[in-house]
Amino acid sequence: MFKGSFVALLTPFKNGDVDKSSFKSFVEWQIAEGTHGLVPCGTTGESPTLSHDEHDEVVELCIEAANGRVPVVAGAGSNSTAEAIRLTKNAKRAGADAALIVTPYYNKPTQEGLYRHYATIADAVDIPILIYNIPGRSIVDMSVETMARLAEIPNIVGVKDASADAMRPMRTSMQIGPEFAQLSGEDGTIVPFLAGGGDGCISVTANVAPRACSELHTAWQSRDLDTVLDLQKRLMPLHISMFCEASPGPVKYAASLLGKCSDEVRLPLCEISDSSKAQVRDAMQSAGLLN
Repeated sequence: MFKGSFVALLTPFKNGDVDKSSFKSFVEWQIAEGTHGLVPCGTTGESPTLSHDEHDEVVELCIEAANGRVPVVAGAGSNSTAEAIRLTKNAKRAGADAALIVTPYYNKPTQEGLYRHYATIADAVDIPILIYNIPGRSIVDMSVETMARLAEIPNIVGVKDASADAMRPMRTSMQIGPEFAQLSGEDGTIVPFLAGGGDGCISVTANVAPRACSELHTAWQSRDLDTVLDLQKRLMPLHISMFCEASPGPVKYAASLLGKCSDEVRLPLCEISDSSKAQVRDAMQSAGLLN
């Protein structure tokens, strides 16, 4: 279930509110373009600035729009274990296929604290859980050894790895086994990640290039390496441009160029600079996404 191109969905805003109509249309477009799975309310979805009610609503809107056609992995993380349990319970109630739970940010828990955080959530909510390991944003880096301990818990089934450590997928697979799903959180390193034993990607770029991202993973699964490398070479400038400023500022601007939503973000994020806009536009044109 957890393989291929999953999109880390952006959350459209209009005049400060969640743009529900644009969001549902966006989900429909993603599925039509071949995206293999949907991930609402992650970092790209601006979960840190969504209210609790908005967070629940966006997850519910995504599940409703997907209507069982592709898996929905609901963002449900928090640096409060109790809050993460609440979000995960709502994901299960709404019908999500899994929950994506980030390593607690700011608190800087030890490896034992990380273990207890996830074990407590897994015990409280019977839903498949993906660990989201992103040391660049949360500071803490879950070790392969801690992940292996957690993988012994039946409903902890995989990881979104945004460490950009090329050795990590192979080390994880060797220690845990191939049944533990490994999804990259780094578009730019997806080819070595897959080569190291990865299963797919939870992608920022897929917000604006869903068909190309899907085709890359389909080509990988059929071992059409020439197509994989051709697509990654075409997409690389776009991958880079998506992080020319703090995400999701660049990807929201890119989506606005496609007419999918406004480029509105919530403070403390703000509109990207003119030079960044030029970089994003050039990358979109290079990838063949703009005429």
